[in-house]
Amino acid sequence: MVKEIYIIRHGETELNRQGIVQGRGINSDLNDLGRAQAEAFYQTYKNVPFDKIYTSDLKRTWQTVQKFIDSGLPWEKLSGLDELAWGVWEGKPNTEDARDAFREMLQSWQDGNYTAHFEGGESVQDVYERLKQAMEVLMSRPEEKTVLLCMHGRAMRVFLCLLLGKPLSEMTEFPHQNTVL
Repeated sequence: MVKEIYIIRHGETELNRQGIVQGRGINSDLNDLGRAQAEAFYQTYKNVPFDKIYTSDLKRTWQTVQKFIDSGLPWEKLSGLDELAWGVWEGKPNTEDARDAFREMLQSWQDGNYTAHFEGGESVQDVYERLKQAMEVLMSRPEEKTVLLCMHGRAMRVFLCLLLGKPLSEMTEFPHQNTVL
């Protein structure tokens, strides 16, 4: 089956702008720049014949593609597309302690310890497993040939590893910015 998948990260939120960690547990709205990014994306891609839109359960994703939804395209939320839960670091500012903790966690993942996670959070292996379920949903619908996914930075990196058959240690090779295809 051939399926064309467009994958974007959600638009900017105020917490993104401030460098505050958002994860699965932070359900923030787009800010003015994020809404402008969403509008620019819509204007650029509104003529793509999408069969379906999928977003995470977090409102920053569906706010990013709201104009597509408003145009009548079928839309479904898949919790499997949610961002990784960063546990105790969610909602915390970007301090030196936070940067050190994240560097250590990223190194653990690069070293192959995919089950490493922050207290109260998820590992990249946890995210990989729920993204496999989301992929099963996508692949079970052959009539949806062109789909738009709006999701989150870390989850998107893990999803690209899943799609391309790459080890999770290579997820850092997929840079991303807000609302970039």
